[in-house]
Amino acid sequence: MLKDKVVVITGASSGIGALAAIFLAEQGAIPVLMARSAERLHSIGARISGPHKLIVMDVTNTEQVHQAMKQVIEEFGRIDVLLNNAGYGKFESILEMSEDEFSEMMNVNYMGTVRCTKSVLPFMLERGEGHIVNVASMAAKIGTARSTSYTATKHAVYGFSNSLRQELRGSGITVSTVNPGPIDTPFFELADPTGTYVSNIGWFMMKPELVARKMLRLIDRKQEEINLPRLAAIGMRFYQLFPRFADKLTYKMMNKK
Repeated sequence: MLKDKVVVITGASSGIGALAAIFLAEQGAIPVLMARSAERLHSIGARISGPHKLIVMDVTNTEQVHQAMKQVIEEFGRIDVLLNNAGYGKFESILEMSEDEFSEMMNVNYMGTVRCTKSVLPFMLERGEGHIVNVASMAAKIGTARSTSYTATKHAVYGFSNSLRQELRGSGITVSTVNPGPIDTPFFELADPTGTYVSNIGWFMMKPELVARKMLRLIDRKQEEINLPRLAAIGMRFYQLFPRFADKLTYKMMNKK
């Protein structure tokens, strides 16, 4: 049951994070929306009925992360679910992308997840319960050209999640990963400004409402992992079994950037 659960969502000002917050509130949960843009947060907050909270926070700023989580604990007494959703991507070749951009993307996508998790975990361990949900990607399992930086960050999130799950076995804390394929969200405004990728794989893109609903079901059922869509989930299993063969077999089909 999601009713009365305090759910912290990073990257909640747009896309699946914003929709998850809206849907959670509809089911009686108390979403706490965190993002860098106060204007966007308030825009989403206006669409939420019922108790909720908006906090301006940058996941790359350790002090802001600690203060934000402390604020939630002081007001609500607990954090039942942490949904690490903040992240971005850019589709550029390794030679086009600067080292600083590689570093910054890792700082947001991976280290942002680490910072938020480390800030919340002591409170969850003290209570002996909690749920950490990390949004990785299909890219965490299948690499494609012009995505070396983004793929590396999501591999890091996925590996971190798997190791953390083992570390927390028996603690009462569930660790989950969400691995979606392409979603029709503002993510691609930065990742694919020319629209080439979106044009090539538009038929395969998922509606954000679908992904947000699937995430809520994962939270409700405390599933440890979901891969979306189903076709991609099958492809991921095949890739893990025969990675080099799959590379050669799917090269043209997968490289649409």
